[in-house]
Amino acid sequence: MKTNWKKYVTSGLMLGTAVLLTACGGGNSSDKQEDANASSNEEPKVEGKVKLWVDRDFIPAYKEIVADFEKEYPDVTVELTEGTSTDAQKDVSKDPKAAADVFMMPHDQLGQMAEAGLIYPNTKYADDVKGNNVESSIEGASWKGELYGYPYGVESQFLYYNKSKLSEDDVKTWESLTSKGKLGANFAEAGANYTFAPLFMSNGLHLYGENGEDPKGTDFNTEPGVQVMQWIADQKNNSGVVQTNAETLASLQSGKIDAFLSGPWSKNDVIKAIGDDMAVAPYPTVDFGNGPVQQKAFMGVKLFAVNQQTAAPLAAMALADYVSNEAAQLAVFESNGIVPSNKAAQESDAVKADAVSTAVVEMTQPTHTVVMPKIPEIVSFWPAMDAVINDTYKGKIKPADFQSKLDKLINDVGTPAE
Repeated sequence: MKTNWKKYVTSGLMLGTAVLLTACGGGNSSDKQEDANASSNEEPKVEGKVKLWVDRDFIPAYKEIVADFEKEYPDVTVELTEGTSTDAQKDVSKDPKAAADVFMMPHDQLGQMAEAGLIYPNTKYADDVKGNNVESSIEGASWKGELYGYPYGVESQFLYYNKSKLSEDDVKTWESLTSKGKLGANFAEAGANYTFAPLFMSNGLHLYGENGEDPKGTDFNTEPGVQVMQWIADQKNNSGVVQTNAETLASLQSGKIDAFLSGPWSKNDVIKAIGDDMAVAPYPTVDFGNGPVQQKAFMGVKLFAVNQQTAAPLAAMALADYVSNEAAQLAVFESNGIVPSNKAAQESDAVKADAVSTAVVEMTQPTHTVVMPKIPEIVSFWPAMDAVINDTYKGKIKPADFQSKLDKLINDVGTPAE
């Protein structure tokens, strides 16, 4: 399944050249951005020294990508060094001037970083980025209507199952999945929030509003939310649901469970556990009492962003756009298994030939996922949601108290909807 990377790089370089010949757009209050967008009879020269942070495992792939970038932009020198994407907010805010000009980050940190003035709006390549990447990834890369990030990948959980125990039809609904097999699921311990909070959105509710940016937009404390609480409570007596967490893979290997919910990061471990019996599928449907609906998952978007303090904004934006273009996404898919956000890359033979990637692409459709909110208030959501799910499943919260517990949850995670 080896991708002809150079073939894609060629098309990417041609695209990059075309983009470079377009006029800079958009305005901003910073002096640097005014300079970057100043109208002139000729294009401002893309030049300077820029630092690029990528996670350690990505350095080999980006060495080649950066080398090609420097050939395309001979007046730009790139220092490629190790960063930690999950700590992007902490590392950049610590000393913005010393931080990288371009860095990897998860999209759920975008709102906090934008509000803190740590990242540079994507003013030069916004139209191309919006046109070339799936809509949900653009939602993850934007804050308050403005595009900041450069998506390079998407991720979502899906269903792993043992195909010697369950058929494709068996795993289409929660009812058939848990009546014909054993599903390992963490309802009772920390981390239940990430997998099962989207049940509320599956039943038509919202977390921080339609776009995840409204602190008054959470409406879990309504009748559909109470239905979800009852459904979670009922799983304790569902013989096809086995509480698992750290022991999930061991349980899969031993045959104690036949399926579980996880993401691409579990692929190699599942292969080790059950080998060729591994199969994947989108989440099943669930029925909260009003008929089957699609069970949803949180979607994550992997981004590059530009440091607001960069001394070379044109060079930094050009680099961020280049390392996230179609060619680069396909190369990183081949080397690191990151599912592309680029529309054309998702349609490539390499991506379509991989079952896990196909499942992620299907799951990241709006019908199956919710882009994880990037609002700063999200930090208060996780512990409060865990407590509600854990205690409901264990029976510590009784049906008569579902409404009051949801009311408290809404107060704990933000401002209640009016």
